[in-house]
Amino acid sequence: MAKSSSTNKEPLPEFQKFLLDKNLAPEKNIPFLAYWVSRFLSFARNHELTATEYNEITVQEFIEALRADNRTLDWQPRQAEDAVMLYYFNYLGKTGGQIGGAAGIMDVDSALSETKRLIRLKHYSYSTERTYLQWISRFFSYSLTSANKKIEDLSSADFKNFLSHLALKQKVSSSTQNQAFNAVLFLFRNVIRKETGNLGDTVRAKRGQKLPVVLSIDEVKRLFEQMTGTNRLIAELLYGAGLRLMELARLRVQDIDFDSNTVFVRSGKGDKDRSTILPSAVKERLADHLKKIKAVHDKDLAIGYGEVVLPDALSRKYPDAAKEWIWQYVFPSSSLSVDPRSGKTGRHHISDKSIQLAVKDALKKAGVAKHATVHTLRHSFATHLLQNGINIREVQSLLGHKNVETTMIYTHVIRDMSNAPKSPLDALYGNK
Repeated sequence: MAKSSSTNKEPLPEFQKFLLDKNLAPEKNIPFLAYWVSRFLSFARNHELTATEYNEITVQEFIEALRADNRTLDWQPRQAEDAVMLYYFNYLGKTGGQIGGAAGIMDVDSALSETKRLIRLKHYSYSTERTYLQWISRFFSYSLTSANKKIEDLSSADFKNFLSHLALKQKVSSSTQNQAFNAVLFLFRNVIRKETGNLGDTVRAKRGQKLPVVLSIDEVKRLFEQMTGTNRLIAELLYGAGLRLMELARLRVQDIDFDSNTVFVRSGKGDKDRSTILPSAVKERLADHLKKIKAVHDKDLAIGYGEVVLPDALSRKYPDAAKEWIWQYVFPSSSLSVDPRSGKTGRHHISDKSIQLAVKDALKKAGVAKHATVHTLRHSFATHLLQNGINIREVQSLLGHKNVETTMIYTHVIRDMSNAPKSPLDALYGNK
């Protein structure tokens, strides 16, 4: 693969030498990085770009073309994107090439602004944008202020030191450290255009295997009995369809198929689509709920609003789609608000916080003495299906798990305790 398809010579020898001299990539990876750049340059020429012209859209089109190719392995699009970034923003940037964008970033405000631009270009969610910007700001405060450095001086050592600081000094959880890791990795790869090297020896917060909290069927019933109206409908859908919190919040009208008893989840975790169960027990109430939401939408249209944010670039492709009924949220906010990205006034989906508070309050009233959350309803969905004899592969598909090993955790929750050893205390007192 490292060879050019049209010649036996190593592709882009000067670029390879540059990477080696500047220690910007492991030596074993350099031929592959050059290969991907040569592939991209051929792709760019077909889009009428010269070798020194950089266009973010063209790069993303190239990466998407690789992902669409069944012969491409999962990790190769990322390596190809890293290679193109190194070529333009390191190699050409240091040899007088004609490029723009992030190569000239020298201050924190510009770096954060460029991060925000690239996050939106890659269609990351608004919550991810906020999280990444917060962690990158903290990384800058830790790495630049204490050592009086500039952004161009940052290296993989600073990356490792920050992660170690979070694990050893801040005592953050493994999930929190992973958030920070992903944010700073995005900064290095996409904004300041530097290789991170091997991060395997970084001190990381460790998380042992934890069994999920699961409610019994009786506890689920007691929980629902403490809820009414839309909040109960939401909780029942979370449990009955095995949805994640934000999957439910982002449901649109067209994602509910009453005829086939199906709920479609679009761009779920890992940007994957899947389908799951629409419980018959909620169909009538959900249909009545949608009638009420349709009336609200019609009123919004009458006063000049009624737009929702569309996924990816659909708003450019279909300018009027944002006002169509099928694109409206199943559970919209009770009030209009201004979208922080587009600046347009519309009706966003229900707040995740309001759902969390409603479930928390109901759990307390129901007297459920477990550390349960909204996500516990999804865990309970999976466990109860397995208890009812549903094949684990089917449960895996309904949950949207990539690997069945992830779903296997629920088998530990329901393992048969009938053959468990008898407690010596019971033997002492003669209890059966």
